[in-house]
Amino acid sequence: MQHPYTLFRDWFAQAQTTASISEPTAMTLATANADGAPSARIVLLKAYDERGFVFYTNTQSRKGQELDANPRAALVFYWMPLDKQVRIEGSISRVSDVEADAYFASRERLKQAGAWASLQSQPLDARGTLEARTAAIEAEYAGRDIPRPPHWTGYRLTPERMEFWHQREGRLHEREVYTRAGDGWAHTLLYP
Repeated sequence: MQHPYTLFRDWFAQAQTTASISEPTAMTLATANADGAPSARIVLLKAYDERGFVFYTNTQSRKGQELDANPRAALVFYWMPLDKQVRIEGSISRVSDVEADAYFASRERLKQAGAWASLQSQPLDARGTLEARTAAIEAEYAGRDIPRPPHWTGYRLTPERMEFWHQREGRLHEREVYTRAGDGWAHTLLYP
């Protein structure tokens, strides 16, 4: 049995080297509020290792609030040109401040200013308002590094279940599921 992180690494590497996949890090993030009402959106994978899969966002956004209220989520990668999909389900935790600071410092300056300027998921009266707020942040920090906002951080999804789906002819797809079993993983095949 192959380790699920090894299998993910191999499939992700294929996606990264396939010219027709413009954003291999794009993944659907599904969350649910405290009442269980679901929502989903595309976010970008920024890091992964055996601790889990990391993305960054404004903690005051809809997804941030849902993750705080219900710290479980699901991710889906779908790489159509490869006929492959990976589904990952698990618990959510925030990354350390050190990790978040390091990633924030690596971002383009305009993205850093935007993290301060955007009241993510809140109503916006006009595009000009966002642009003015961004310009004000850039002016405030002219000639200096823009620090990470306290309301912006990373989240790590620690997998409890990983499913690898590979499209096959006649809809006889391959489905492999890995589920946490103590310190290891249990493996099973599923009918398509």
